[in-house]
Amino acid sequence: MKRKKTIVFIQTDWCQFCHAMKNTTFKNEEIIKELNNTFYFVDFNAEEKRAVVFNKTTFQFKPTGNNSGTHELAIALGTINKQLNFPVLCVLNSENEIIFQHSGYLKPKELKLILAKLKE
Repeated sequence: MKRKKTIVFIQTDWCQFCHAMKNTTFKNEEIIKELNNTFYFVDFNAEEKRAVVFNKTTFQFKPTGNNSGTHELAIALGTINKQLNFPVLCVLNSENEIIFQHSGYLKPKELKLILAKLKE
């Protein structure tokens, strides 16, 4: 059995584009069907406080101020060209290696094109 690719949607509570994608792109029926049938989909809050074990490594929340910080897993999966800008779509192959990253808002049409390419 072929293992599915994993799509990680890295977002924060304060990110307007993250909310916009949740309310438009991820409410699109074709996209919902595609994600459910073809991929593992993970919605990950970059400010998650709990430790997360991924690929035998434990990732922690790293505080940067009184009430702010970023989870190491979000940094590991979401950093593109040394920057972390939300939202990030990170795609992992069956070995959990990063094969695609995109930061910024994606319209349903744009995400459909990416998902089609990832299925190849």
